[in-house]
Amino acid sequence: MLCASAQQFTDWSAAYRLFEKERFDIDHLFAPIRSEVVHRLGPGEPLVVMIDDTLLRKRGKKVHGTGWRRDPLGPPFCSNFVWGQRFLQISAALPDPTVAGRARGVPIDLVHTPSAQKPGKRATEQERAEYRVRQKAMKMSSIGAKRLAELRERMDEHNQEHLCLIAAMDGGFTNRNVLRDLPHDTVAIGRVRKDAKLFLPPDEQIGPRRGRRRWYGDPLPTPEEIRQDDSIAWTSVQAFAAGKIHTFDIKTLSPVRWSGTGKRDVRVVVVRPLAYRPRKGSRLLYRDPAYLLCTDPDLPLDRLLQAYLWRWEIELNFREEKTLLGVGEAQVRTPAAVETVPALMVAAYAFLLLAGTGDKEPLPALPEPKWRASAPAPRTSAAPLIGLARSELWGKAMGVNLSLFAVPGRQGGNAFNFEKALPSAVCYAFK
Repeated sequence: MLCASAQQFTDWSAAYRLFEKERFDIDHLFAPIRSEVVHRLGPGEPLVVMIDDTLLRKRGKKVHGTGWRRDPLGPPFCSNFVWGQRFLQISAALPDPTVAGRARGVPIDLVHTPSAQKPGKRATEQERAEYRVRQKAMKMSSIGAKRLAELRERMDEHNQEHLCLIAAMDGGFTNRNVLRDLPHDTVAIGRVRKDAKLFLPPDEQIGPRRGRRRWYGDPLPTPEEIRQDDSIAWTSVQAFAAGKIHTFDIKTLSPVRWSGTGKRDVRVVVVRPLAYRPRKGSRLLYRDPAYLLCTDPDLPLDRLLQAYLWRWEIELNFREEKTLLGVGEAQVRTPAAVETVPALMVAAYAFLLLAGTGDKEPLPALPEPKWRASAPAPRTSAAPLIGLARSELWGKAMGVNLSLFAVPGRQGGNAFNFEKALPSAVCYAFK
């Protein structure tokens, strides 16, 4: 960032103090992003968010919040461990006005979530008790529930209490810490185990009763048994995924009760895996079935499935943030800088996505080289947006206009005349 702003040969201590002294508020940094996403939603359209955690690898043992974490890229038969930091991110789904069902994930929140520091062997019993309290409060699911409640509170402060909030999450957040304390007008959709114990709602008792009120009724089959039960018919639901509309076969039961949701009625959805061919002429392969749980039994099935399929967008956000923007590569180690530097970079990435999406007309990006595929990309990714931003900034600094760039497919030009092609070569070199 210092080199991009031409400050590498000057005193850069002010830039370090900006992060170490906490001279900007992370919540206010993401506030205009959240407002813009809500403003672009259609009338009556809910705000769909995706919540997940990510790992930033580190090397220094003195960096704040680092520890041994399970490597998510390790093989399934062996649990590897890496040294790194853990962050929790919430991304909002911004629907694409040009293609029905397609959406792009825009980050709207990022928070550092270190684990509680374990006391030593000589710690007193009071210190161990305090550690257990901190350990429970600093769990990933507990922090996720807290950030979700704060997001709902911010929406209410901006007169958006009528707007429904749908949160799509993986199995790590589908537990009682999140599902039992959901805010008002908030729906959670997450994966559940295939052997989860399900129950019917209890029968209404007429007349006097003894003991406490029952939360669970008769037991039901597990999600895996529901998938294998031929007496339950499959239902076809269409949803957008992998670049086109697919027809999914699902089974559902509603209302049911689960121990993670307590006395709340929920819906269980079993999604049959789609068939695919890795290459032309190969045999059909199948993914694993998905077992979903929704806290709103009345939510339409097509909206439920589409909201969960959009959860993949946050995985794309993580990849672009780490590979293109270099989130986690800054050499900072103080508690304040560890939290603010990644937040600033993720917020800049969110502003970039907002600036490059939403228009029905394609952006006037740099023309692709001759060796690239002629078919247009289904949507503008982050890399062309970064190249477009660089070309505009550098073109303005060089005093040239984008119209002076080299025209693709031009014939009959002098091969040794590079005067007009020099700005184009500079911008393309760092595209």
